[in-house]
Amino acid sequence: MHAALTAQFRQQYGAAPEVVARAPGRIEFIGNHTDYNGGTVLGAAIDRGVWVGFRQRSDSVLRLASGNSGITTLKTADIRQQSGPAAWCNYPLGVWQALKEFDLRQPAGGDYLALSDLPTGAGLSSSAAIELASALCFLAVTKQNPPRETVVKLARHAENRFVGVPCGILDQGVSGFGRKDHLVFIDCRGPDFATVPMPEGVVFWVFNTHTQHALVEGLYAARHRECTEAAKALGVALLADAAPAMVEENKAKLPDVLHKRAKHIVEEIARVAAVRAALQQGDLKSVGAALTASHRSSQHLFENSTVKLDFLADTLASQPRVFGARLTGGGFGGAVLAMTDASFSQSDATEVASACARQFQAAPDILRLATADGAAVI
Repeated sequence: MHAALTAQFRQQYGAAPEVVARAPGRIEFIGNHTDYNGGTVLGAAIDRGVWVGFRQRSDSVLRLASGNSGITTLKTADIRQQSGPAAWCNYPLGVWQALKEFDLRQPAGGDYLALSDLPTGAGLSSSAAIELASALCFLAVTKQNPPRETVVKLARHAENRFVGVPCGILDQGVSGFGRKDHLVFIDCRGPDFATVPMPEGVVFWVFNTHTQHALVEGLYAARHRECTEAAKALGVALLADAAPAMVEENKAKLPDVLHKRAKHIVEEIARVAAVRAALQQGDLKSVGAALTASHRSSQHLFENSTVKLDFLADTLASQPRVFGARLTGGGFGGAVLAMTDASFSQSDATEVASACARQFQAAPDILRLATADGAAVI
């Protein structure tokens, strides 16, 4: 991908990039919607991601392109949110604007190109990857090296404030702090980051349905609002401050929908802790059971699953070489993650996809994924 990016950069801009950075996509291993509730989460950086090439200009012009898109040209004094075919530019533009808000220098201008081998709509967080890779390029050409925590926070700030998605720190944190053969553990209140070794012989598979609810951003924002309302009704700042017993003891104070949202979050945070402990013991059976329980909670309590995701999770969980399966990412469509042993084969995965095709007249894409290191200048 590095060679392809350099060749296309030369073709489009007439010179090689000054700097190239790569940031991985991520799988949300467990901790669904816990991040913006101040909870904990486990994720893994993966061996697919986004590459960004950048070259400074001195004329206060910023030109951006990605893949097969045309070039979007802006004056740096007139950075504003884009729409239509240029809407993807909002991720690097948000990072550009966030530099100033974090008291970091912006380049004078530049030529920018992004390439990706992450599938869209699979819940693998291409948005965080492009934000992290963009940030590293902009910082490298201006010879700035802030702590990695700052880069991660800057990228999240870009998505929250400029793009307008109220995500937590999960996506950017995992892409930024990923490590091969490890999961990333995040205590989102800090945020504090740590890595957790993965036992040998574990394989991750993602089944991408290519379906997404048309109102997914609105539904995500609605869940965010419902969690905030549930916390307020319980008298806590964030749902991470409430234990499962507290939610049940105050059930009468909560409308049914808020009770379900709160119950999912507090129990999901408990599952993250249980999975972390089970991984330290090499107890993959318990890890898998928690993954499947997480999906059931998303299905019935948080209501961010779909019939197709439920079918895939059920089918996968019934396979003898699958430890557990759950939706990964924000939900309302997207993909299911399965954790399997090494003997689960492409043929096994194809059988699952074929069963889905018979049920829904459309087969999911199958991705066999490995863990990878986090974002870096190449």
